[in-house]
Amino acid sequence: MTCYSVYCKVNYVNIETKVCSKRLPPIAILILLTTFLIVPNANAQSYDPWRNTNQRIFAFNDYFDQLLVRPITLTYTLFAPRAVRQGVGNFFSNSRDINIAANNALQLKFQAAISDAGRVAVNSTIGIAGIFDVASSLGLEKHEEDFGQTFGAWGLGSGPYLVLPVFGASNLRDALGLVLDTAFNPIQYLEEASLRLALFSAEEIDSRSGLLALDELVSGDKYVFFREASIQNRAYLINDGQIEDEFDNF
Repeated sequence: MTCYSVYCKVNYVNIETKVCSKRLPPIAILILLTTFLIVPNANAQSYDPWRNTNQRIFAFNDYFDQLLVRPITLTYTLFAPRAVRQGVGNFFSNSRDINIAANNALQLKFQAAISDAGRVAVNSTIGIAGIFDVASSLGLEKHEEDFGQTFGAWGLGSGPYLVLPVFGASNLRDALGLVLDTAFNPIQYLEEASLRLALFSAEEIDSRSGLLALDELVSGDKYVFFREASIQNRAYLINDGQIEDEFDNF
């Protein structure tokens, strides 16, 4: 067994143990495991012509995260009761369902779009502005779609890998989609600027709290690790979970 094989095996066990103990979603496990396998050949596989600039922006984002976002998020998860954090997560998930419904419709996934629209209607009313996820208990399935995925479904290529300030890992197609995603975010249309800022900040902390368990699993070149994880994750979402098995022939 080569050193690399041992390395993968050890990290596979570590991921399986740590991730399962945190009860992370299966997609997180899949992306992490795939990333560990492809990172050694990542420089040859990934289209990253703006790497120097991307690395500088990545370093800034990481510094900002370690200095401010992560400590605030750790404090939030430590002191906020689980029920409160669940309600906050549900609220922002409900606000995103509007965008998800629109994108499912644009991809001609009408059954999913109806389900998403139903989720917004039920959770915004009975669920008290989305704080309670009543829709899931009624069988209305949650989906994940955005304009980057819609452009991909329409055949638009991802283009070069791109790291955006604050927003992080992306690509040229998804960066264009982000403009429309922002336009479909209802928080964007609140009149009070301070309230918009507070809600966007709270949404960032809520999103970051869901990734805390993954921090200790990052190894090797951090930039490459996040790049490959991002690329794999986007491919997974755009293909609706259908991933080509690169090891079928072994």
